[in-house]
Amino acid sequence: MKPFFNRGASVQYRLFMAVLLSLALILANDRLLPLRSTMATLVSPLQYLANLPAQVLDGLSTNLSSRAELLRENERLRQRQLLMSEQLLKMANLQEENDRLRALLQSPTRKDARRMVAEVMYVDRDPFKSQILIDKGINEGVYVGQPVLDDSGVVGQVTEVAQSTARVLLIADFTHAIPVRVARNDVRAVAHGSGKLDQLELVNVPMSTDIRVGDLLISSGLGQRFPEGYPVATVTQVVRDEGMTWAQVSAEPVAHLDRIRYLLLLWQNEVHRISPREVTGG
Repeated sequence: MKPFFNRGASVQYRLFMAVLLSLALILANDRLLPLRSTMATLVSPLQYLANLPAQVLDGLSTNLSSRAELLRENERLRQRQLLMSEQLLKMANLQEENDRLRALLQSPTRKDARRMVAEVMYVDRDPFKSQILIDKGINEGVYVGQPVLDDSGVVGQVTEVAQSTARVLLIADFTHAIPVRVARNDVRAVAHGSGKLDQLELVNVPMSTDIRVGDLLISSGLGQRFPEGYPVATVTQVVRDEGMTWAQVSAEPVAHLDRIRYLLLLWQNEVHRISPREVTGG
């Protein structure tokens, strides 16, 4: 019986035709290059369109990873900025302390005088006392009556000494007095504390005394308590009333008594030591 559908070419015939077509394409390869280029050009949009979803996904993945990395980097930079800011604040504070210490060590002390830097540990809160506590004492050779300065001028003198600390009476204390002289004309006077950190009073000043607002008062050296020639105060007010016996003279200390932190201890005379009873004198 004949098959319902006619069979196609035999397998041998197909193989022969495939080999023949392959040989023809190999021989005509060079001539078909323009055609292949044209076909590639026509197909390239389809290839790009087929590859577009993968590119979009890669782009989104890269963008998300880049954003996450940027967020992590921003967080690291923010933490580093905080650390650097804290270090900058510390550096600024150290710079200020360094400047104060340099100014303190360059104060006009005598070349042959021994000196030592001390730091304020405590400020007496009693409104009727102007005293501070420093971190130097008997172990460092501090003694009662020792003069104390800052980078601007006379601060006071030591009144009590312990092994590692000492108490300093400020020149503004109402029990303190210091002999001074006017730098302009060498007029001598005694400056007493008023109990206010920004004010001293000159007592028993005759009405005819040549003293003016703005005059600089320096230590006179009398009494051998404070060395001569250190700035003490600047005259701020001179009142001469005809009904008064003495002129009223006020002065402002040149030392920064309200914000002192570092002080300079002087050894003006290693032999001379002052008893506690002499402390409040000039």
